[in-house]
Amino acid sequence: MTLEIVPLAASLGAEIRGVDLTQPMSDDDFEKIKDAWNEYSVLLFRNQTLDHESHVAFSRRFGALDKHDSIPKFRDQNIHEILRVANDVVGGRKQTVGQQWHSDLSITQQPAKASLLRSDKLPPKGGDTLFASSYQAYEDLSPAMKTFLEGLSAVHDIAQSKQNKGRVDLDEARQRTPPVVHPVIRTHSVTGKKAIYVNEMSTSRIVELAPEESEAVLQFLFAHTTQHKYTYRHRWQVGDLLMWDNESTQHLALADYDIEVPRVLYRTTLLGVPSGRLATEKELT
Repeated sequence: MTLEIVPLAASLGAEIRGVDLTQPMSDDDFEKIKDAWNEYSVLLFRNQTLDHESHVAFSRRFGALDKHDSIPKFRDQNIHEILRVANDVVGGRKQTVGQQWHSDLSITQQPAKASLLRSDKLPPKGGDTLFASSYQAYEDLSPAMKTFLEGLSAVHDIAQSKQNKGRVDLDEARQRTPPVVHPVIRTHSVTGKKAIYVNEMSTSRIVELAPEESEAVLQFLFAHTTQHKYTYRHRWQVGDLLMWDNESTQHLALADYDIEVPRVLYRTTLLGVPSGRLATEKELT
């Protein structure tokens, strides 16, 4: 079969056709996939029959993988590179995950380079995932706004997430994953392109601004980056593998499905380059 690249939306996303990820892949085809990933930020592979081992094997061709030490209770007990993403019972109640716009592991000093998520069990309707291009959102800012944002930095904090509000082990989780500071505008480690790097799930404040100024600028950036014109909406099918670049995108999992119906996916996470630093006590107040 001949590898085919089919764009999915105006700002990002492409489907890769004509490839079986359980079979050996030529270096030439793999390089085409890497090039497409750098161009489109989100890649879709339909009708795959991956298991944990083949999922990890394909992911590892892109680089070193996270063993998910920061969230050990959700990783596979035998293959730590596999993370279960599901609406399981946690703390005595069903949970949904990823309900705010975010970039994976921006709350760490080594944010995820990429995430490769495969679907296993899906509700009959709902449960789509939205992606937004942080590249395109940055490009469309005015020159004056780009100049203003350049050099600013922002706190990313696990406690910011709505999902973590009221969590009984939040203090312990925050000690394990303390707040960090990243640039508001981040330069991509491969392409060299600039992208907006704040998100509503994790970013609590801009360090250099007064609280009221910070809140106003963050709310503008959150809304600006996630405009419909910058997005791709993925409608999941069993057998999908979806990979995305966390340096150039944000994503949001929609909770528009019956939470009692299983929604089970498995993720590998490509380690990114170190970024930012630990936040100081003064920056958290």
